[in-house]
Amino acid sequence: MTLPPGKLFLVAAILFVAALAQAATPSSPQTSGDRLVASGPAGQPPAKLVSAKFSRQKLTSTRGHRTTAAGRKNQRTGTAATADDWTLGNDGKVIYLTFDDGPQEEWTPKVLSVLARHHAKATFFVLGREAAAHPELVEIERSLGHHVGNHTWDHPMLTHLTPQRVKEEIFSGVKSKCFRPPYRDTNALVEAVATANHQRQVLWDVDTNDWKKPGAAKIERAILRGAYPGAIILMHDGGGNRAETVAALERSLTQLTARGYTFRALPC
Repeated sequence: MTLPPGKLFLVAAILFVAALAQAATPSSPQTSGDRLVASGPAGQPPAKLVSAKFSRQKLTSTRGHRTTAAGRKNQRTGTAATADDWTLGNDGKVIYLTFDDGPQEEWTPKVLSVLARHHAKATFFVLGREAAAHPELVEIERSLGHHVGNHTWDHPMLTHLTPQRVKEEIFSGVKSKCFRPPYRDTNALVEAVATANHQRQVLWDVDTNDWKKPGAAKIERAILRGAYPGAIILMHDGGGNRAETVAALERSLTQLTARGYTFRALPC
């Protein structure tokens, strides 16, 4: 792909920051844990959180409560645990940062720069239309070790669509192992279509409500108060001005790193 000079400079700048960060800190070993969670809003008030917690041999709350699992259905989602369920590391102080609605030319690079400075990996749930408009940003996200998830093509309320339109929206999104329905608007049909597309529905544990632009301090407080080992945190790098998100991310990562947390991408 041939990029215009401005975008070439942008790519070079982000990769340079990432290279410096990588050289400064050795990579930490991966650990296994026990959980998958799921979905996110964008520009609309989110519905209440639904999370699905899975492991190969047990269902385990990230707060430490254990329940036997083989084949038992998760009480919140009704999804059966199976041998190919994912596992998330919460046996250590690991947090999963997620960003919806990008990629966006101004804010995605700024989020990537903050993550690079703090040696943090994240997951970007991108819109198909934005990924098609800015494929170089998706490539940069992946090249820096972040993961990319499907957030549909055009960010509709999926439960308001016909089954055929639901399929079109999900199947036209980016290829990934993860799918996040816009607005957390989901039902059995939506989940079934995602499964048919070989994608697991992924929600969140901590909603920062950064899309409301409440101020960087409030976003930062939401991140810090909600943080716990294994938490999935919802933010946005697209859909509007994300200056508050970038500022809050910088400050909260400084504090969470001091608390001993590390930041990994979801297995997407």
